Amino acid sequence: MRGKLAAGNWKMNGLAAQVSEVEALAAMLPSDLAAEVLICPPATLLAAFASRAGPIAIGGQDCHPVESGAHTGDISAQMLADAGATYVILGHSERRADHGEGDADIRAKVAAARAANLTPIVCVGETEAQYRAGETLSVIASQIDGSLPEAVEGDLVVAYEPVWAIGTGLVPQMAEIGAVHGAIRGQLAARYGAQAADAIRLLYGGSVKPSNAAEIFAVPDVDGALVGGASLKAVDFGPIVAALSG
Repeated sequence: MRGKLAAGNWKMNGLAAQVSEVEALAAMLPSDLAAEVLICPPATLLAAFASRAGPIAIGGQDCHPVESGAHTGDISAQMLADAGATYVILGHSERRADHGEGDADIRAKVAAARAANLTPIVCVGETEAQYRAGETLSVIASQIDGSLPEAVEGDLVVAYEPVWAIGTGLVPQMAEIGAVHGAIRGQLAARYGAQAADAIRLLYGGSVKPSNAAEIFAVPDVDGALVGGASLKAVDFGPIVAALSG
């Protein structure tokens, strides 16, 4: 049975004082919580959050594909793990768009994450133009084909984030989310076999908030969420976690 995962991507937000939000969230979680909770803060806060997060897992937002070297400003998967991370987000649309990352780059980073015993959360998703053109499934199939490893070794998470829904308040129809997640599961089964594919958690991301979380989580093959702005405050993220675990 796949576990559930509520992951918060803080992006380029948060200073040392915001550790109080993680502590507040940890205090809200019941001991019998039926979901895993993850916060991915900026790299500057990884160690501080990891030491104060209690039952909450901590992850990075990106990693370099090599272990060390002359790569000013970058951070390796080993460094993330050393700071207390157990997950890392890879291939987020903002990395693809702002930094020109392609599928091959992301696949190399996935390999680096796995070598450092980090669980990669690989993001896929279409732009608004691609969505309007009816290209959603073909775009995502191409991203999965190029970004994921040839074989599954250890935990792997895939997050579907329609680019046009990130931070906009727009959300696809539940049937559309279900169709995409079902297609992803089918592609993973064709690639890795049904048993391995069934163990891979699929997250939905894109304007997830307390008011729509329960409806999204009721969609088949949605095993959790990758949440942006609503994960910055415990008062917002807590109800999303509760909706997933309920």
